[in-house]
Amino acid sequence: MSAPDSNQRKDNAASCEKFQKEFEASCPAQWVKYFTKRRDFLKYKEKMQTECFEPAAGPKESQS
Repeated sequence: MSAPDSNQRKDNAASCEKFQKEFEASCPAQWVKYFTKRRDFLKYKEKMQTECFEPAAGPKESQS
């Protein structure tokens, strides 16, 4: 299996854009918003699982 070349990526992007516009035109705005946010969250979740999450160092508690 090889990576798609630039022409194949452009074809896929055009196809996706067509489906996105159809989805937005056919569905209620609340659905579009919900599924767009869900897609973004799932992409973020997958990235965190594959690249490992490292929490930022927060403020240290003082030992009094």
